[in-house]
Amino acid sequence: MQRLTKWLMLSMLFAPLLSIAAAKVDTLAPDFKLQDSFGKTVSLSDFKGKYVVLEWTNHLCPYVVKHYGSDNMQSLQRQYTQKDVVWLSIISSAEGKQGHVSAQKANELTQKRSAAPSHVLFDEDGQVGRLYKAKTTPHMYIINPQGKLSYAGAIDSIKSANPADIAKATNYVTAGLNNLLAGKPVTQKLTKPYGCSIKYKS
Repeated sequence: MQRLTKWLMLSMLFAPLLSIAAAKVDTLAPDFKLQDSFGKTVSLSDFKGKYVVLEWTNHLCPYVVKHYGSDNMQSLQRQYTQKDVVWLSIISSAEGKQGHVSAQKANELTQKRSAAPSHVLFDEDGQVGRLYKAKTTPHMYIINPQGKLSYAGAIDSIKSANPADIAKATNYVTAGLNNLLAGKPVTQKLTKPYGCSIKYKS
C-alpha cells in the first residue's frame, strides 16, 4: 500500500513534465499556443479532428527560397488546405537573427509569394521549435486528426537548394498526406531534414 501511494505521488509530481514531453512520431503531438501574424492566439488543440501540417520557415534561407521561389511550397499549401488540412507556418528565428520578421512583414511575404498557410505563427523564444526538435528550415511535420505525430522530417528526398531538383524528388509531405487522406499508413514516417539551421535565441 505504501509503495502504491509513493508511486501515485511520484506520478502526480511528474505529470506536468510528461504533458510537455518532446514530439515523437506515433505519439501525441505536444500542444502549443502561439500568436499569428494577425495577432490571434492559435493553439494546436484548436484543430483537433483535422490533419495539421507544421512547416518551420525562414524566408532568407536558400532552401526555403528554393521551395517558395518555385511555387512548390505554396502549391502544397493551396492543394491541402482546400482539402481541409490545416497548414501552420512557424517562424522560430529570434529577434535580431536571420529570418526574424514583424507581423506586417510576414503578411507582406504571404501576399507577395501567393502563399496560402492557414496561419503564420511566431515562436521567437524557440520553445515550440525545441519542443518539436525542429532543426532546419524547412522542417516538416504531419499530425493526424487523433493528434498523433504521423511524419517528421524533410520536405523531399533531394537535399539541395536547386529548384530543378524538385520535380525529380520524392515529396515526403505529399506522400504522407495522400496516404493518410486515403486511409493508409504513412510508409516513411521519419526522414532527415535538410536546410538552414534554425536561428534560435541562444
